[in-house]
Amino acid sequence: MKKTMIYRRKMYNVDPSILDDFNEHFNKTLLPTQLKYGSRLVGRWMTKKDNGIMEIFAIWEYDNYENYEIIENKVKSDEEHVKRVQNWHKKNGWKRKTQRNIL
Repeated sequence: MKKTMIYRRKMYNVDPSILDDFNEHFNKTLLPTQLKYGSRLVGRWMTKKDNGIMEIFAIWEYDNYENYEIIENKVKSDEEHVKRVQNWHKKNGWKRKTQRNIL
């Protein structure tokens, strides 16, 4: 069976009041950990929805589905990363809304 490169779209809906904090969190916590384990960021975009919420989505590239699973398991097993993410959520009192799509 031929292994096919895949792309993942990860979406966040962010209240504008924490947009700067979220962008800093992405750049200092989420992005470095993903890159550390082999994810490749294709791009990241933001748009304001009608209700004022900022929709942010990132496209990630992986060699194949197995590669994606390996990387995601490493990210989820990285205790320091998990602590940083949990601390950020606690500090901001914000429960993230995420939608992941494998394209």
